[in-house]
Amino acid sequence: MLNVLSAIILPLLGEVNLSTSLLVVFAICLLAVVGFEFVNGFHDTANAVATVIYTKALKPIYAIPWSGTWNFLGVFLGGVAVAMGILKLLPLDELMKLPVSVGACMVLAVLLASIVWNLGTWYLGIPCSSSHTLIGAMIGASIAFTWYYGGAGVNWDKAKEIGLSLILSPLIGFGAAAGLMYLLIHVIKWKALFHIPQSENDTPPLVIRLLLITTCTLVSFFHGSNDGQKGVGLLMLILIAFLPAKFAVNHEVSSDKMLASLNKTEVVLSHVTSTNAAGKTLILTADSAIDKTKTALVSTNPADKTYKFRKQIKSAGKYVVAILAAQDIKLVNEDRATLTATSKDLTNLTDFAPIWVIATISISLGIGTMVGWKRIVVTIGEKIGNQHLNYAQGASSELVAAATIGLSSSFGLPVSTTHVLSSGIAGSMLASGGAGNLNSKTLKNIALAWVLTLPVAIILAFLLFLFFHLFI
Repeated sequence: MLNVLSAIILPLLGEVNLSTSLLVVFAICLLAVVGFEFVNGFHDTANAVATVIYTKALKPIYAIPWSGTWNFLGVFLGGVAVAMGILKLLPLDELMKLPVSVGACMVLAVLLASIVWNLGTWYLGIPCSSSHTLIGAMIGASIAFTWYYGGAGVNWDKAKEIGLSLILSPLIGFGAAAGLMYLLIHVIKWKALFHIPQSENDTPPLVIRLLLITTCTLVSFFHGSNDGQKGVGLLMLILIAFLPAKFAVNHEVSSDKMLASLNKTEVVLSHVTSTNAAGKTLILTADSAIDKTKTALVSTNPADKTYKFRKQIKSAGKYVVAILAAQDIKLVNEDRATLTATSKDLTNLTDFAPIWVIATISISLGIGTMVGWKRIVVTIGEKIGNQHLNYAQGASSELVAAATIGLSSSFGLPVSTTHVLSSGIAGSMLASGGAGNLNSKTLKNIALAWVLTLPVAIILAFLLFLFFHLFI
């Protein structure tokens, strides 16, 4: 399997200067990230198909490949904002200064900790967040890295931002689904919406079936655009850790185009003014950062200096964004457009993923969706509430989940499809029949898994990093 994977991927990388042992570890890491996204497919995407299967809108034989296809498209068309947000949790700049073996330890620790916990909760049929697992594993590996090597560790500001997103999203899912369900019950009052299927042939009316298929499609697509991007981020982590000279910056961006953009920015900075000393200092600092970036851009940037080049690009981008946000620096529309374009160009140099990376993750997630889905579907469809899922509950929970995940993806924030959809179903059940309509045993098991996920993933990744460090 490793030989097959290497034969497929290595030609895409060009010349790879790794020792035989590190090449084997590299292939194992590639296999592990594909495995993680495969597991994510049948672990998380089962949430998307649970409602159409349990409302008899689609049979599993059609629902699973349909959802898998839209997950594939979600990853392929969803951009890389969430992927790059995930990577910003890690001390990449520090990691690139050290031997490749250190990066290998971090990658393996993150991947294996995530896969072990995801498989364990899937086996028990407990909907658990792959997002929480992955983020916990990244934090654990980063803490171990800092403890062992010192220097920068977890990006706690980014961790707080992501943590807030993960906490708020299920609360929004619960409240919005309950509100929408209440609206359907007391305002719409379409009796057919509240029918509970009694047999395999008891299918919903055409309009309701189309509604349920549409909401399933939206959840599948946005799951791909959010959760799938986490796999893209992981694969980019592997490439940056093992081959920083090739993947720490985007070599597909034309140097001439980038230089032209930076030159225009220098012209803008030469004539903008500020009303206070802090603003004037910011302009001078930004001008200096742009000048250093130009110098770095036209130099050879050998492998041992790649991290410095990446750091310089990020520094210049940060100052350009600060000038755009400064209230005391007046910019005419043309100058603002120039700085905005430069900021985007600088971001594209560091926040990117080759098309083959996106394709690899898309295919892994799509195939994973078609395997092993049943355990989670049974929990979602039958065990969150004390009654079988009706049409309105399925549609309202999935509509809210799709909207929440889609908005989060547009802001580059990872959320948990599992948390949002499970919470949405619980909210719709609560609106339908009060607290007595919820299955307290299942909810306790889900809540316990949610509470344990972060600390378990952190500890697992921490220990795995130290373990692998002994042998790599």
